[in-house]
Amino acid sequence: MILVGTFMLISSLKKSDFIIYRLLVARSRILWGENVHRFYQVIGVIIIVFGILMTVGIIGK
Repeated sequence: MILVGTFMLISSLKKSDFIIYRLLVARSRILWGENVHRFYQVIGVIIIVFGILMTVGIIGK
């Protein structure tokens, strides 16, 4: 989970041309418009936090 969140965060900051990120952005652009990269920055941070909480054992028991 932490790696997925990190991928989303870094890709959104760089506005990456990686094929997986481009596919995600293309689908999300319909709803989020030009704010799609900001959306993936926020989602990346949320997924990283969720992954940390799972690792520590607070959630997902």
